[in-house]
Amino acid sequence: MSNDSSASETTPLRRPEEESYRHLPVDENSLTASVTTKLLTSRNGLPVASTSHNGVKSNARFNTIAVAHHGNSSNNNTNHNIEVHLTAASDQLRHRSPLDANHSPFTPTPNVNYLNKMDTTNKRILCRIGLDVLILICVLFPILCFFLWGESYKRGFFCDDESLMHPFKESTINNFLLYLIGLVLPVVVIIIVEIIQSRHQEKISNGNNTGRRYVFMDYEIPEWLVQCYKKIGVFGFGAGVGQLTTDIAKYSIGRLRPHFFAVCQPIMADGTTCADAINQGKYITNFHCAGVGSSERMLKEVSLSFPSGHSSFTFYGMVYLAIYLQCRMTWRGSKLMRHFLQFIGIMLAWYTALSRVSDYKHHWSDVLGGSLIGSIVAIVVTNYVSDLFPNKSTSKSYVLPTCTRDVTPQTTLSSNGN
Repeated sequence: MSNDSSASETTPLRRPEEESYRHLPVDENSLTASVTTKLLTSRNGLPVASTSHNGVKSNARFNTIAVAHHGNSSNNNTNHNIEVHLTAASDQLRHRSPLDANHSPFTPTPNVNYLNKMDTTNKRILCRIGLDVLILICVLFPILCFFLWGESYKRGFFCDDESLMHPFKESTINNFLLYLIGLVLPVVVIIIVEIIQSRHQEKISNGNNTGRRYVFMDYEIPEWLVQCYKKIGVFGFGAGVGQLTTDIAKYSIGRLRPHFFAVCQPIMADGTTCADAINQGKYITNFHCAGVGSSERMLKEVSLSFPSGHSSFTFYGMVYLAIYLQCRMTWRGSKLMRHFLQFIGIMLAWYTALSRVSDYKHHWSDVLGGSLIGSIVAIVVTNYVSDLFPNKSTSKSYVLPTCTRDVTPQTTLSSNGN
């Protein structure tokens, strides 16, 4: 057999196929270098030489496969050199946006509308939070002003008033215990209940949350965190309103505490004291406090008896907590567990109020007034500010009948043409 015939018989590449593969556009998403190599190797049984091409743009959209057939007439042997030119997508892979981290490197980047919508959502959430914080500051700032610069109404007294002759005692429920009972305890309970409620809802819905979702900076805010923000925010707003209401009454009335004489030690304008007989039976308004052994804070608070701030603060926190547990605690393990926790909270507030009387910090009417203020504010906030109760406008309403005609259907009776 001649060399020409053998060469033609052993050549696996034919001209029609060569022309078909010479400039074949291949999509980047459907063809890779390894697939191309396998294709050519399986067809020809020849090794593939991968060469670089300096003039190829890195962001080209298609790859080009070029097949070159070179023959050597001197030795009548056919050499097949297959050159594969693949456009590189390495730049796009290296410079991917963080938004495409979970997608294919060839996935299109998010459009401008999505980015603008996400930016608008972030701004809306920040505006809502900022507005809530601003409202809380407006409520709490007057309380700070009362505490630093407030002066109460200067009320007079009788030197023989026995209700003002009690000794000074340290508080049984100091400020640390007051904030622990009235502030920290409700917040901790709210967080625990909301986390349990969120996990319970996930189990019921099998992880498919059908409620409204909040996304901030590409981070989906958990449902329990959203609910805690709402519940604790409303609770803090009510606490500030209740405390401001109490402080306005304190500084407006200026009632003297039961330990007034022990702390103030009043001296009249003429230099006499209550020990002098001339001051007996007289209503004295022109005086100043000697205050031996008393601090400036004690002298300021000696005329802030009504209403009791401790009673108002603790009753607000515990009444709010009791109503919250009634609405949000749905554990069916025990019928009495929820009511037992409510009872403990109310008793903590009750004991705090009673201790203010036994410590001679307040009169009994001061404690009663403070307890009523805290309870009323808690009831109003939970019913009209918070979302603990369903919205009445969206709930199904029933119109009660006003007479028997609204209950029974009307029938017309006719007899003798009437």
